[in-house]
Amino acid sequence: MRTVAVIGSGTWGTAIAHLIAGKDIAVRMWTRSVDVADVINATHRNPRHLPDVELAGVTASASFEDSLRGADAAIFVCPSSYLRSIAMSCAPFIASDLPVIVLTKGIEAQTGFTMVELLEDVLCNPSRIACLSGPNHAEEVSRGLPAATVVASSDKACSLYFQDLFNTSTFRVYTTSDVTGVELCAASKNVIAIANGMSVAMHLGDNASASLMTRGLAEVTRLVVALGGDARTCLGLAGVGDLIATCSSEHSRNRALGTFLVEGGTLAAFEEKMQMVAEGAVACKTVTELARQHDVEMPIAEAVRQVLWEGRDPHEIIETLFERPVKAEQE
Repeated sequence: MRTVAVIGSGTWGTAIAHLIAGKDIAVRMWTRSVDVADVINATHRNPRHLPDVELAGVTASASFEDSLRGADAAIFVCPSSYLRSIAMSCAPFIASDLPVIVLTKGIEAQTGFTMVELLEDVLCNPSRIACLSGPNHAEEVSRGLPAATVVASSDKACSLYFQDLFNTSTFRVYTTSDVTGVELCAASKNVIAIANGMSVAMHLGDNASASLMTRGLAEVTRLVVALGGDARTCLGLAGVGDLIATCSSEHSRNRALGTFLVEGGTLAAFEEKMQMVAEGAVACKTVTELARQHDVEMPIAEAVRQVLWEGRDPHEIIETLFERPVKAEQE
């Protein structure tokens, strides 16, 4: 029996552990809390995330060494701001040829690295490192509802390995070599979802939401192309697929954050209430910084940044977007 280490026990980590364990693969889940690990081992349920999901075939530990010992692959699914420190703690227990995949979506603030680049920096041997992204809400995946996703790696054998690992009768996995495109789409779409949450809370209507998603996709595509990715990726599962799901779904914490801000809440209050990180709050800074470095125009992402980190009023910022000079659509 294969053994897979899942490094992270949040909502997505719990759903993925459940998915893989359903394929008769032994799953070892790392969690920060010894108490949470004990509850998972005793009850086969995560008391903090998706508590209704049975985790048969999953054991938990607060030890990186125990979680990774004898593993045939490692899956990193933890907040982007903690990924480097966690990967560094795991590095002594990860062989140089162990297949590694990251499900975290974001850009590292200090370096501007994507999550794959971060893992390459810490773990070396990029040919065994991949990422996974798509319209994959954890709540639905854990219930076995149909979904599709994409695995990206610079190495075809690595992509195929993880395609086989994740693919099920209800979770369809595609592959691509465009790691840059997949990762930039994954980080950027969360920012657009925050903007859409603001629009929804202001009752601006379906036309406004559709316009934000479409122009948001244009921004993301400009960034992807500027950094060497494939524009076609933006029209795939990691691009428009994930954008639609994140902007439209009741499960989207980034959309919920946008709504919460319009209703007078703060980022700190939101994360305390949800007990989860909204990756778009960090990404609106890191993505716009990348855009500035590469002379890419991203007005929607910049607007979200100004609301979250510069105290701008959401109503006012929406107005400024509509006051921008008009131009040809494809410019």
